[in-house]
Amino acid sequence: MENGIMLQAFEWYLPNVGQYYNLLKDLAGSLKEAGFSAVWIPPCCKGTSSNDVGYGIYDLYDLGEFDQKATVRTKYGTKDELVQMIEAMHANGLQVYADVVMNHKAGADHTETFMAVKVKPEDRKSELEAPRDIEGWTGFDFPGRNGQYSAFKWNFNHFNGVDYNQRDSEKGIFRILGENKGWNLGVSYEYGNYDYLMHADLDHAHPEVVEELITWAEWLINTTGVDGFRLDALKHIDTAFINVFRQRLTEKFGRDFYMVGEYWVTDFQVKKTYLEKTGHKIDLFDVGLHFNFYEASIKGEAYDLRTIFNNSIVEQFPERAVTFVDNHDSQLGQALQSWVEPWFKLHAYALILLREKGYPCVFFGDYFGSGGQTPFEGLKDQIDLLMKSRREAAYGDQADYFEDPNRIGWVRLGTPEHPEKLAVILSTKENGVIPMFVGEDQAGQSYGDCLGNVEDAVVIREDGFGEFKVKAGRVSVWRRK
Repeated sequence: MENGIMLQAFEWYLPNVGQYYNLLKDLAGSLKEAGFSAVWIPPCCKGTSSNDVGYGIYDLYDLGEFDQKATVRTKYGTKDELVQMIEAMHANGLQVYADVVMNHKAGADHTETFMAVKVKPEDRKSELEAPRDIEGWTGFDFPGRNGQYSAFKWNFNHFNGVDYNQRDSEKGIFRILGENKGWNLGVSYEYGNYDYLMHADLDHAHPEVVEELITWAEWLINTTGVDGFRLDALKHIDTAFINVFRQRLTEKFGRDFYMVGEYWVTDFQVKKTYLEKTGHKIDLFDVGLHFNFYEASIKGEAYDLRTIFNNSIVEQFPERAVTFVDNHDSQLGQALQSWVEPWFKLHAYALILLREKGYPCVFFGDYFGSGGQTPFEGLKDQIDLLMKSRREAAYGDQADYFEDPNRIGWVRLGTPEHPEKLAVILSTKENGVIPMFVGEDQAGQSYGDCLGNVEDAVVIREDGFGEFKVKAGRVSVWRRK
């Protein structure tokens, strides 16, 4: 969809009341009207409890249908409510992307004894001791589901690492030993090898694991009708598996089945290499751009806005970039906390919603508000204005005016189908003006700031330039009155 916008339709601190799917179903029409084209929903599979946000995956085949982990529903609702919500989104012309967690499993049904070796947390290639028997939580039988949808049962052979030895009540990182067993190689080089993240780590080199995950993914798509996947924790998952996974699903569901991955590093070269290894077939969230926004919001006028797109995917590979401001992991109180300061959020949203490149993703917490110990009210009304301008006027060639470290702007020059022009200017310091060209055909036309931050109109000169204004620390979006 041209000028599409994704909504990350959840935040970490949603209440555990089981009404999320019903809420989202009721919002479908208004989300479409606001300008969203797709919603990314949280992990829909049964976690370790009803309060699990979804990343402590227990049973991939339980979408809120079976009495497991002391609950039938997930945090978000039941399987029937999930399917009804997706149907409502489709009825309103919205796609739905499921958050897929394939790195690990949690909440095993029983322990098993197996050989393992404890490794250094800061260097997982280095062993701390001789191999020994440990007792780990790796047995997954799913008795509450009793083999429905899949008879597959997980055991220690399907994992290559755990973080707890029940026998000695011992915490640590233990690499499971066995024939053809080791850390997967196609992962991040952080900590020597960053295959292991948490819980019982799946061995993506094991053929039974590969086939079961693909079988499950096909079942999930057929069961729910989702239009794409958000792939969690990609830097911990073997690229060889991801390539097979993507190819098999593409063969079955076509090229239009969408995939975007989370690869949480700022180093652009690492992401460039990952895109090469996966054949540029999967979009990536633009983590580097997010951290530029975060840094700019912290430094204020000391940050050089002319560098805001440095080290970003959208600058080098725009067709693979999903741009975002914040997400559930960067929220206050989370492990990857890097919350963009509220004063700069609208600046950042203008930079992802009103420019030519990238697939922008709006965060639920920024839009509707978020909870936690430091609640945030949300910027729905202001973001709606930006999305309206994207939908109506952000088309055609883009001319940048990045000449001042504290004040930048750009113009969208329109297309024959969408002839309206758009001028954007933002400041991190004082009031200012940037002369920007919108076209000699606009001479004499009056432009107004649709965000209402500047009251005075701008009249376009005979040469097609306008003296576009901005107030200190604010954003202005100029459109013809």
